[in-house]
Amino acid sequence: MYNGRTGEQIDMIYWIDGQYIADALQEVNHFMRDWRNGQVAPIDTRTIDIATAAHNLMDVSEPYTLISGYRSPQTNAMLRSNSSGVAKNSLHLQGQAADLRLSSRSVSQMAQAAAACRAGGVGRYSGSNFVHMDCGAVRSWGS
Repeated sequence: MYNGRTGEQIDMIYWIDGQYIADALQEVNHFMRDWRNGQVAPIDTRTIDIATAAHNLMDVSEPYTLISGYRSPQTNAMLRSNSSGVAKNSLHLQGQAADLRLSSRSVSQMAQAAAACRAGGVGRYSGSNFVHMDCGAVRSWGS
């Protein structure tokens, strides 16, 4: 995965033989931090699993570009003040959501792969060219 905001890249195995690797998850937490203020929070492994499963379904070698992972309350409030599309109680606040992009796949293709996982929320943001994936209730929105 490539962090489009910080320029960092992460490519790792975070799960082996039915066990998550603690050190790898710490790296994921740091990688998916709130890039605006550097705050780090635990990223829900279900969100990582959904993004990984969707990536595998699309059979791509290109890493995701991370647009947004964890968001601090301050960042979420700032984004809400600038956009009507930011939820007050966004799952980004709990480290349970990721906004992702692939240059080799359309928003529609990415959203279809994420929805096929039947494991969380999938939002299509075609105008901004990214897909929101979260581990909340199964639902979808956007176009």
